[in-house]
Amino acid sequence: MNVKKYFKFLILTCFLGVLSSCGGDDDICESGEGTPRLGIAFKDADGKVMTLDSLYVSVDYGTGALVDLGVTANNTSRLIPLRVDDAPYTDIYFKNRIKGPQSKVRVSYTTKAIYVSPGCGIKKNYENLSSELLTPNPVKKLENGLNQIENENKTNLFLFF
Repeated sequence: MNVKKYFKFLILTCFLGVLSSCGGDDDICESGEGTPRLGIAFKDADGKVMTLDSLYVSVDYGTGALVDLGVTANNTSRLIPLRVDDAPYTDIYFKNRIKGPQSKVRVSYTTKAIYVSPGCGIKKNYENLSSELLTPNPVKKLENGLNQIENENKTNLFLFF
């Protein structure tokens, strides 16, 4: 008889353990609360927003090799992920044609780590953004936008072509 009591107690304990271990919605990071990307937009010489027929973007994430982020066509803006290590800058390369000249832009910042949830972990926010055009052509000049990245709703950098 005591064996049945212990067996029922064991089954009840396992059931309660399984029931309490089920997580809620915070187990899945689907609400866009990951590390935000740099928002860039394009302007012409007159300062008006322009649409680029093609833009090739590559980024140096600190490995020594450029990561090709691909080509976009007929866009007025683009989102670019920055480095998530403790480096104070990210080098981004832009060109209009696959065989054309390439501009190098260095985006400097300070990072701030923020805990989001058990499912999402930690995200980085970027503060004190500044940019420098190291190699002009095809990008002619830069204009800084919002100097912090907390979400992807604002433009942080304008490229003049």
